[in-house]
Amino acid sequence: MTQKKLSFAQRRAEFDQWHAANPMVWKYFERFSFDAIKSGRNRISHWLIINRIRWEVFLVTTGSDYKISNGLIAFYARLWRETYPKHQDLFRIKRMNGEPWV
Repeated sequence: MTQKKLSFAQRRAEFDQWHAANPMVWKYFERFSFDAIKSGRNRISHWLIINRIRWEVFLVTTGSDYKISNGLIAFYARLWRETYPKHQDLFRIKRMNGEPWV
């Protein structure tokens, strides 16, 4: 079965919906990111943060067969940059397919 490719806006909308239904993931993302900053890191992988959540935290999430889908990770880095402009360079991001780039 061929899966239809979603636009960036559709993927972002899916993330926003998943994020609203699973706010505890963001709380851990913030906590573990600030742990990295406090330990002296200027850059870290957003994949590392999500994998730390997957490994260390018992979470039951809704809306997916996976605890945290890989397709969501890049959106968490973008949310971090929007929420914490002072620390926006903690995660290096690349332009996603179809993403408007400013």
